[in-house]
Amino acid sequence: METLIISGGEIDKRLLKKYCKKDDGQNIIAVDRGLEALYHLNIIPNYVVGDFDSISKEVLQHYQAKPQITFHTYNSEKDNTDTEIAIQLAMELESSSIIILGALGKRMDHSLANIHILKQALEAKIPCQIVDGYNKIYLIEDKHTLYKDKTYGKYVSLLPLTSKVEEITLKGFKYPLYKYCLTVGVSLGISNEIVEDIATIELKNGILIVIESRD
Repeated sequence: METLIISGGEIDKRLLKKYCKKDDGQNIIAVDRGLEALYHLNIIPNYVVGDFDSISKEVLQHYQAKPQITFHTYNSEKDNTDTEIAIQLAMELESSSIIILGALGKRMDHSLANIHILKQALEAKIPCQIVDGYNKIYLIEDKHTLYKDKTYGKYVSLLPLTSKVEEITLKGFKYPLYKYCLTVGVSLGISNEIVEDIATIELKNGILIVIESRD
């Protein structure tokens, strides 16, 4: 079963409507201030997690009155972010895939942390992606295929999550590579483009951050 996580960053309501498929059996996890976005669209999540230090009392009480919602409340002084807790819950629910909205925003520290914690889902072999109005972000550690007519935007950028990613081979891209070692601290992988109907990314060791972007 797919799980949709609504975190507390910036959320496009049209995007939320597009990805919300609760009637199809989707689990929805709201993370703290992510409840605000659901409230304005009258969407009821299955689970709510957080310390609730950034949400209005009106919205919180509205959802606390609904017995079908399971709340997981945490102290604000904790080791894990609310979004990380939500990903761990999604993994406990044995999700077939995870989509995260509201994981990016003004707080760059939170945005970067949310990209890094995608590694937990990758290790669990669960497809997991962060989506906003301009980007789709996910991690890969082996061969990955992209279809030009299905990518999120014109640009595909590759950044190393690990200190180095070895033997990267790109086919079907404007800027191909052959067994290239991409290391932290260089921007070589930014703003590539798919020029064939199908493009592939292959690598031997390491983890790549893949960002499909629109202008």
